[in-house]
Amino acid sequence: MVDSRTVCPVHWPRAIALVDMNAFFASVEARDFPRLLGKPVAVTNGEQGTCIITCSYEARAIGIYTGMRLYEARQLCPELIQRPARPEVYAQVSTEIMQALTRVCPDVEVFSVDEAFIDVTPCQRLYGSPVYIARLLKQAVFQTSGLLCSIGISGDRTTAKYAAKLNKPDGFTVIPPWEAREQLKQVAVTELCGIAKGIGRFLAERGVHVCGDMQKLPIGILAKRFGNPGRRIWYMAQGADPEPLHYDVVAPRSIGHGKVMPPDTRERDVILTYLMHMTVKVSARLRRHHLEAQTYLIALNTMQGWVGDKLKLAVAGNDTRELYGLCQRVVRYHWQGQGVYQVQVTALDPHPIKQQIDMFDVKTPVNREQGKKLFQAIDAVNDRYGEMVLTPAVLLRRSKMPNVISPAWKPFGHRKTI
Repeated sequence: MVDSRTVCPVHWPRAIALVDMNAFFASVEARDFPRLLGKPVAVTNGEQGTCIITCSYEARAIGIYTGMRLYEARQLCPELIQRPARPEVYAQVSTEIMQALTRVCPDVEVFSVDEAFIDVTPCQRLYGSPVYIARLLKQAVFQTSGLLCSIGISGDRTTAKYAAKLNKPDGFTVIPPWEAREQLKQVAVTELCGIAKGIGRFLAERGVHVCGDMQKLPIGILAKRFGNPGRRIWYMAQGADPEPLHYDVVAPRSIGHGKVMPPDTRERDVILTYLMHMTVKVSARLRRHHLEAQTYLIALNTMQGWVGDKLKLAVAGNDTRELYGLCQRVVRYHWQGQGVYQVQVTALDPHPIKQQIDMFDVKTPVNREQGKKLFQAIDAVNDRYGEMVLTPAVLLRRSKMPNVISPAWKPFGHRKTI
């Protein structure tokens, strides 16, 4: 690892930067409400949220962390300031940041709402040193959002991501590709992005604890157990991750929404209200992206585990009423009155809507042509005036818990979901 002031050769054969926002949600709150600057701040999912989804660095210095319960955090820090999350604001700020990065270098992979990989290799002809380009990226983020970020830059995406977290907040870490293997040598393999505990155990059983140990393990052993991802892991540990950046949002394998309920909910009407809420969100999202599905997973999380079923419509569709009918069937035939903690509604096989009328169209419980016009009107109103301005009357009793940003959020396509 070298300091950003160290002179590196102007041209790198491959140069990848990782931009990582610092305590993103908390930083946006402090930017918009200056009284929060320098204070311990915890962001929760709404005023009633009990779990911290992120916190400021002042709070982290006291021992507060993401995932901690709010009451535990207050025991550590009675003056902790709770802020309800504003996902729409965070999504807008993130979109502006990603657009700013693209204006510097066009090859940007949005990794999450607060992270992006940038392939700066081709931009060296225009700007020169990758280190200088990384400085331009950092400057673009601040000028666009007023927020600080940490940047890691190296010759591959895994090493760049590792570098970005070394000097937070407001860090700038350079690991030249020719030094990456040596710099990672004593780093635990589980510190690398993508190597979870399960893979870590597999490696530990074979004597691989730190990245330097990987050279002793034949690549074939990983390939036999994990296939191509195993081969990639072998190279990742040696600072030579071959994985390219991914710029497009691939077609969805599933589209779903879930929501946590008050613990041990046993009222049938309440459970159905939550299911209707998720049904409206899933069906509207399918229609927004001109998708339909035939197979849906409807599930309830109980103390005994998940109960539910995969159910099929007579023909693929995205009609809220048909999907809610599947939810009613699950409650009727699979729920035995036990306490429910969470609901999940997922379209398992989304695909583009057929443009041609089926010659042997199967009759469905609802009038599809009438429903299509109805939901076109509802969607148009909700897109203009706000989510669920028009909605089934039963959802007047829906949960007050606000929306959250999907972990797989992107600023475009079907991943642009809150």
